[in-house]
Amino acid sequence: MGIPAIPAYPMPLLSELPKNKVLWTLDPKRAVLLIHDMQNYFLDAFTPNASPLVELVSHIQQIKQECKKLGVPVVYSAQPGGQVPEERGLLQDFWGKGMADDPYQKGIIDDLAPDADDIVLTKWRYSAFKKTNLSEILKEQGRDQLIICGVYAHIGCLLTASDAFMQDIQVFFVADAVADFSREQHQMAIQYAASRCAFTMSTQQLLGVLKRAQNPLPLSLEDVRRQVAELLQEEAADLSDQENLIDRGLDSIRIMSLVEKWRRAGAEVTFADLAARPTLSDWWNLLYFPREKVLSHQDS
Repeated sequence: MGIPAIPAYPMPLLSELPKNKVLWTLDPKRAVLLIHDMQNYFLDAFTPNASPLVELVSHIQQIKQECKKLGVPVVYSAQPGGQVPEERGLLQDFWGKGMADDPYQKGIIDDLAPDADDIVLTKWRYSAFKKTNLSEILKEQGRDQLIICGVYAHIGCLLTASDAFMQDIQVFFVADAVADFSREQHQMAIQYAASRCAFTMSTQQLLGVLKRAQNPLPLSLEDVRRQVAELLQEEAADLSDQENLIDRGLDSIRIMSLVEKWRRAGAEVTFADLAARPTLSDWWNLLYFPREKVLSHQDS
């Protein structure tokens, strides 16, 4: 009983991420970053200086840095040590007594130490919403999106994502900024999140969104729909996400006008990109997630 030793395993690559069921757009003005349970007690179970631990810490550092630049509130969850059985409840049956009332075990790892203006929640159950004021924090700040990273992917991270979904909070589940007991459990968590309660994305993708927000490209899926509708002289509501826009009547001259307009706004798109995938959904993805290099372990 307790936390098992975790063998090294590779983080999922961008090409291995599951297909998302929803098309949510991250907005830094609506989001809160949750750094979930990054305590020594939980991280000491990983193989040191190896995947996924190395990437996990590095990616969360990068995400936090960009979030702070944009004023995205940063919230940490941390479980208390030395819980008595009455406090621990049924967690006792699955995991034993848990961490000791020891400063080292309870502490957030040094590489991700909270800043003075970060919020640290005491977390009592799998979901970071249970017995905490996380819901109130989001409401008070007028936020309805939650970026989740940390450990463990298929336990607290996933249950927090599911809980958020049931409170109408959009979750952005960062697939290579969470880690788990095994690659199989990690993959299960991101697959469930993408198909049932969250928008799953890579650290690269998330950082791209956050960096573009500092020099905003004024485009969302609905913006794309409106601009295409204007060129076609049709109502935006009449255009579906998946229909072929060339078949709809959007010719090469008008496609090129979109390319020029979007490139002036900072998008890295070409005529060939749009012509090869002529749907609103595909164009939105090209704008939201521009072509990116998949980083190897050595690049991280």
